[in-house]
Amino acid sequence: MTSITLPARCDRAAAEALLPEMIAALGSGALQIDARECQQIGQAMLQLLVSARQTGEGAVILPSRALEDVAALTGLTDELFSGVLS
Repeated sequence: MTSITLPARCDRAAAEALLPEMIAALGSGALQIDARECQQIGQAMLQLLVSARQTGEGAVILPSRALEDVAALTGLTDELFSGVLS
């Protein structure tokens, strides 16, 4: 399983920087995304995370409390974490 760690500030620039790495991971099994250090999450990163969950063999996202809160506010909790959080 390929693992990618997200930065504390997950804005559009971070999403653009991580996109090539995520694309390169396609075809190598499920992706693990370590988002436990995320403190600021923007729309572009949310879109990238949803896409990662829906593409190829999917992704497992290990969220920070901030990411969980943003997911709840945007209605994306199931989309991002279904089958992951206890």
